[in-house]
Parts: sequence; C-alpha cells; structure tokens
Amino acid sequence: MALIITDDCINCDVCQPECPNGAIAPGDTIYVIDPDRCTECVGHYDQPQCMKVCPVECIMKDPDRPEDRAALERKYLRLTAT
Repeated sequence: MALIITDDCINCDVCQPECPNGAIAPGDTIYVIDPDRCTECVGHYDQPQCMKVCPVECIMKDPDRPEDRAALERKYLRLTAT
C-alpha cells in the first residue's frame, strides 16, 4: 500500500526530507504523498522513514491503494531504473 497523510498533519516539515523517493510534497493545507512514488521505503529501508519521524503519527497505509511487498519492490525498481 502507498501511504497517506491524514488531516492531523501539523506541517512540521520532518517527513519530506526523509522520503528516498521524493514522494512527499506540500499540499494545499497539509503534506501529501504521491502514491505512484511511495514504496513504503521498500528497497531503501526496513520501515517507512516518514512514519518513523512523524511526531503526530498522522501517516498511515492507504486502504484505497492495496499493494503487497512484491508490488512495492516492482515500483522501487521502476523508480530507480536508469
């Protein structure tokens, strides 16, 4: 699954620089995650780094975008292909 940021986001700016795929960006009111770039850090880390650093725990799995580990690995390979 890709991750999403809930309305509890306080725009603290700590998640964006932690994303190795550049999937997190400022939105109109809160930060947003591009589901086409989010691999939950598969290929980079053992756990999603944005979730690890979020002080208000407002980042969660997006129930509308189910992806298993194999799908996240394929996305990672697509994103890192040269």
